[in-house]
Amino acid sequence: MIDFRYHLVSIVAIFLALTVGIVLGSTVLEPAFYKSAEETTSSLRQNNGNYLAQISELQSRENGNDSLVTMHLPDLVRGVLPGERVLLVEAPGAPAGLRDPIEDLVTDAGAIYAGRISLTDKFVAADQEAIVDGLANSLAAAGTKFPDEATPYDKAAAVLAGALVTNDRTLAGRDNPAATGVLDAFQTAGLLSINGTPGQRSTMAIVLAPAQAYEDDNAAKATAAVVSMAAGLDTLDLGTVLAGTTVSSGAGGAIAALHDTGEAASNVSTVDTVDMAAGRAVVVYALREQLTGKAGAYGVGSGSTSFEPEVEVSPSPAARG
Repeated sequence: MIDFRYHLVSIVAIFLALTVGIVLGSTVLEPAFYKSAEETTSSLRQNNGNYLAQISELQSRENGNDSLVTMHLPDLVRGVLPGERVLLVEAPGAPAGLRDPIEDLVTDAGAIYAGRISLTDKFVAADQEAIVDGLANSLAAAGTKFPDEATPYDKAAAVLAGALVTNDRTLAGRDNPAATGVLDAFQTAGLLSINGTPGQRSTMAIVLAPAQAYEDDNAAKATAAVVSMAAGLDTLDLGTVLAGTTVSSGAGGAIAALHDTGEAASNVSTVDTVDMAAGRAVVVYALREQLTGKAGAYGVGSGSTSFEPEVEVSPSPAARG
């Protein structure tokens, strides 16, 4: 009993000492603590103010640069794609605000803007995959044999590409007799909409990626459908560029998905700065590079190798000797 009381008193004494120490310590340290906290807060506020000022300055510079490039964009692309016929294909969720700038860009480059195909949300919906597959199989040209591993969207891309593009300039601007009814069938099914005369075949194509990565349970297949469309067009035309923003080159984006493929990644060019005037100029430069049989990944996001394609400088008269 004595031992127990001794231990109990000892424990109480320890806690009492701790309590007294905490009270005395807080009383003594309180002014210093508050002073230190105030100094830290003031420093953080100053740093945040500096960072905000730097961000504002960088945004102002970027806006200024973009304004300058926008003003001179026609000069930057003039004559780059003379005589080509260019089609715009919008993925579901592509930013509609880029339609007019891209059309202007194409015509400034000396090409003919053929019009626009806009794939609908229904095109990539999980419950429509069988419909897409059925249409592709029924509308394929006679004698067409799809690879065993072809997905419904690989098939649809091949069939649609046959109606939209050609790698023979003498056939540009003409309908493909073997693809009669393809666009009408897909449009009637609610899988796409048409603007302009895209059925009069183009020699080149720009595929505009979604503004945001798809996020539902069918996201991977929907993104793969966009990649399939770009690859299908590139197989039959003289060059295709998949254009988007850095969202597209990030995780789950269409550009990132294309970079992860094999053959398509080496044939289809990508640009992830289409929301910038300079980036739209790069889209035209990438199409020009496609005409030489080359492809690249351009922009500032993940997977990009440079901001723009290398320009082959013609030798000067003196150098040619």
